[in-house]
Amino acid sequence: MRRVVITGAGTINPLGHDVASTLDAMREGRCGIGPLDIRDVDRLQIKIAAQVRGYDQADHFDRQKLTLYDRFTQFALLAADQAIAQSGMNFDGELSDKSGVILGTSGGGLNTQDDNYRAVYEDGKNRVHPFIVPRLMNNAAVSHVAMTHNLRGPSFTVATACASSNHAMGQAFNMVRSGMAPVMVTGGSEAMLCFGGIKAWEGLRVMSKDGCRPFSANRNGMVQGEGAAVFVFEDMEHAQARGADILCEVVGFAMSSDASDIVVPSPDGAARAIAGAVRDAQVDVDAVGYINAHGTGTTVNDKTECAAIRDVFGTHADNLMISSTKSMHGHLIGGTGAVELLSCIMAVKDGVIAPTIGFETPDPACDLDVVPNEARGAKVDVALSNAFAFGGLNAVIAVKTA
Repeated sequence: MRRVVITGAGTINPLGHDVASTLDAMREGRCGIGPLDIRDVDRLQIKIAAQVRGYDQADHFDRQKLTLYDRFTQFALLAADQAIAQSGMNFDGELSDKSGVILGTSGGGLNTQDDNYRAVYEDGKNRVHPFIVPRLMNNAAVSHVAMTHNLRGPSFTVATACASSNHAMGQAFNMVRSGMAPVMVTGGSEAMLCFGGIKAWEGLRVMSKDGCRPFSANRNGMVQGEGAAVFVFEDMEHAQARGADILCEVVGFAMSSDASDIVVPSPDGAARAIAGAVRDAQVDVDAVGYINAHGTGTTVNDKTECAAIRDVFGTHADNLMISSTKSMHGHLIGGTGAVELLSCIMAVKDGVIAPTIGFETPDPACDLDVVPNEARGAKVDVALSNAFAFGGLNAVIAVKTA
């Protein structure tokens, strides 16, 4: 089995348009949630979200490309450009043939769908642009990243709702570890902040109207966000041979299915995924110092996750630092795990633990160290990133210091 390292990272999300600004925001406990600025917001009950502010697609892509790029594809391309540039990788020859892309998304080209449903059903148009299908398909981002960077190896999209990014990165990790690919570009992207997207989520009655407060007793739901994060996963020997800077090592991954309910999470399913990732990393539970929690800010999810953590870690759960960065960047659904992995890299590389902001009132059912409101300096050797999706699909990734 080969060892796998991360040699490049890129992002655009509500906290920043690159990794440096995102990590600065996490250190400062800055909130990216604010008033929702979309068409027909007055028809929505939910009027807040974590949007990518100050972004103009025309600053990054010409008109011809934008006929093919939904917003989620744009975010993926920008994050991939940053990650590959940082890695110093140039994909050609045999490396190009063997290296690929795996990204997660849930909604795919939802903005494109929303715009064209309006055109057909509201405006009465009988024709749409011939590239609508290539824009809205869930594999659009993967295909364009592959074409842009000449990645000719295994490439596909994973769609498992809120766990999409973690499932995608786990598959990339296993491909590199098995020797199937020397390098994989991986992560996730989402852009569901449109009228149809928010209206659909309103129906679930899990959205907050005033903010995201994970683990706080007065929490009242999740807040949606948008954006992407992409990483370069590389065979360690390959990275060392070319003198690459290594951000951290990916050491474990596990998946599980609750097989119980389409929306209500199971502590057992979450615990099996967490325990599996620790076991796959071949470390003791006591070695884990930080967990980026799924932490959506819904009552059921937060209690279930805390119960699962206590089940896996026993008395060591009291020594763990656990935070939900969704309190800052919102829930990016299929892209969220990728953005959250940045906080795990910051923990093991820089010794900085991102906080759970908005924490106001302790909840006896969530009696763990949730790093409330302020970032913390601490030495962490191993960190986990949890993702638990509707449908009971769970994926957990473990990273450690390089």
